[in-house]
Amino acid sequence: MIKDVIKVAEEKMQKTISVLHSDLSTMKAGRANPTMLDRIQVDYYGSPCPLNQVANVSAPEPRMLVITPWEKSLLKEIEKAILKSDLGINPSNDGAIIRLLVPELTEETRKNIVKNVKKAGEDAKVALRSIRRDANEKIKALKKDGHISEDEVKKAEDNVQKVTDKFVKEIDTIIAAKEKEVMSV
Repeated sequence: MIKDVIKVAEEKMQKTISVLHSDLSTMKAGRANPTMLDRIQVDYYGSPCPLNQVANVSAPEPRMLVITPWEKSLLKEIEKAILKSDLGINPSNDGAIIRLLVPELTEETRKNIVKNVKKAGEDAKVALRSIRRDANEKIKALKKDGHISEDEVKKAEDNVQKVTDKFVKEIDTIIAAKEKEVMSV
C-alpha cells in the first residue's frame, strides 16, 4: 500500500517535470525553435487548430523559422495568428511560405525571460510540494485506518521526501540550464 502511494506520487512528479519541459520549450531563447509556435492556434475553417497540425514548421537557420502550410489558403490565417500571439515576431509571407526571423534578444528581454523561467520553476516546485502533501495525507490515512504503524508512517514520509528532493534537484538543474541558454549571447 505504501509503495503504491509513493509510486503514484513519483509518477505525478515526473509529469510535473514533463510539463515544465514543455513550458520552457515555448520560451524563446534567441534561437529559432519550432516548439516556440506550439501554443499558436490557427482558425481552420471556423475552429481553432494548433499550428503544427495545419503546417510544417522548420528551423533552417539558427534565427529563422519557416512555416509551410499544407493548404495555401491558410497563409493569411497563420499570419494573423502569429501577429495576435505574444511572440513579438513579424511574419514575412511570400505567397507560399511564411518566414519568421527571430530577433536578437536585448538584455532586458533576456532578464524578463529568465524571470519567467524562474517563475515556471517555482510553479513546478509548488506542484511537487502539493503532490508530497497529498502522498503524506494518504500515508496518515493508512495509519488512521490501522493498516500501518507509526514507524512505517515515518519511514514512508522519509521516502516521499527523498523522492521530492530528487525532483526538486532536477527542476533546479533544468532551470539553471535554461537560464544559461537564455543569457548566453
